[in-house]
Amino acid sequence: MHIELPSYDTPPAGAIRFNTDSNKLEVYRGGVGIGTTNQTGGWWQIDNFSADNATGGTRGVFGGGFNYTNTIDYITISTTGNAIDFGDLLNAVQNQGSGCSSSTRGIFSGGTPSTNAISFITISSTGNAQDFGDISSARGYVGELSSSTRGIQIGGYVAPTATNIIEYITIASTGDSKDFGDASSGISQTATAASSTRGLFKVCFSATNTVEFITISTAGNSSDFGDLLFSRFASGGLSSSTRAIFAGGYGSPTNENSINYITIASTGNAVDFGDLTTASAELAGVTDCRRGVFGTAYTPARSNIIEYITIQSLGNSIDFGDLTVARSGGSGCSNGHGGL
Repeated sequence: MHIELPSYDTPPAGAIRFNTDSNKLEVYRGGVGIGTTNQTGGWWQIDNFSADNATGGTRGVFGGGFNYTNTIDYITISTTGNAIDFGDLLNAVQNQGSGCSSSTRGIFSGGTPSTNAISFITISSTGNAQDFGDISSARGYVGELSSSTRGIQIGGYVAPTATNIIEYITIASTGDSKDFGDASSGISQTATAASSTRGLFKVCFSATNTVEFITISTAGNSSDFGDLLFSRFASGGLSSSTRAIFAGGYGSPTNENSINYITIASTGNAVDFGDLTTASAELAGVTDCRRGVFGTAYTPARSNIIEYITIQSLGNSIDFGDLTVARSGGSGCSNGHGGL
């Protein structure tokens, strides 16, 4: 006997679906939906990997920063407290933007003073970075994002301008980067975010609000995504598998304290999330997909402040602890971000 089930305008609590954009299972939580001020409902990702189980906790790593330090610090994202020394980068560099990472390996590319070096660390351990290979040219302020297997390098500053080059590496191997495509314009001091399929970055060599996206597994030029609510550069970025967060940046006459969010699987303009504790630029972001953490800030002094948000809610950031060295313009990566 054939039985046809009724359709629902709103799915029942506990319903399961496969999200073809993120390639993840999701469960529907009854209640108030995503995008409101009291988010108890909507589709929520079912975790299929836990860095907490694999390593004893999802780690966030902050590498380098100005005044040209080679310091690498780490935190356990689910807790609060001060950062702990991890080791040293290959070079003492400033490279504002996100590093990229798999669940085991963190990658740092380029830097100012200009270098073409790519280095890597094993996130669950401590120790100095090792040589990975080279990006195509020496440049600073390279943006990075990743899936679980592929790392993407975006733009970078080569005096007197910024490049629109996009390159990629396979994180589990070592070797030089390969050509991926081009951004619409020169990119420097960008903020990035990613799901397992899509990478987002803020277009900036000057103060703009444009966000573009790529499909990480393919090669090709970036496409327009939408606009943020503020026009700044040297913002910070991070993401869960579904939601991208962009915060802060240089402004005139003051730095930005706004935090915006966008839904990665769609396209469109950003929505207000809340505010940073202090108006800041040159932020690096790390995440475990639940909590987003920002560090290495310029406030307008170089700062050791670390602050965090809960990604699926709305609200202002909260104090987390302090870095071992006050600095701005570092790179951040984690073994639990939205691209994994």
